[in-house]
Amino acid sequence: QVQLVESGGGLVQPGGSLRLSCAASGRIFSIGAMGWYRQAPGKERGLVATIAPLSSTNYADSVKGRFTVSRDNAKKMVYLQMNRMKPEDTAVYYCYAENIDSPLNDYWGQGTQVTVSS
Repeated sequence: QVQLVESGGGLVQPGGSLRLSCAASGRIFSIGAMGWYRQAPGKERGLVATIAPLSSTNYADSVKGRFTVSRDNAKKMVYLQMNRMKPEDTAVYYCYAENIDSPLNDYWGQGTQVTVSS
């Protein structure tokens, strides 16, 4: 099993920046891609950004050019740098890790609230 613990959420003003971190522990050798999803009130959980083990990335159109996902394999961490934030970025952000041993059982963190408001 893998445990994912997020940190760094909070309140930020429009146009501001925030950095999320996620620490992985446990059976980390079963992890493939890592990244972030988010869920706003009344909406389904959706992709924000993912990063493969060799660092190729994938972003939702709504965050391209503003958010940057990165990972440190040695530290077992994944990060999300969020710049030029907008009120519509408000959501619970979930850390994600691909389970390469069991693709139907990917790993998820508990979520961290991000609120963009003046």
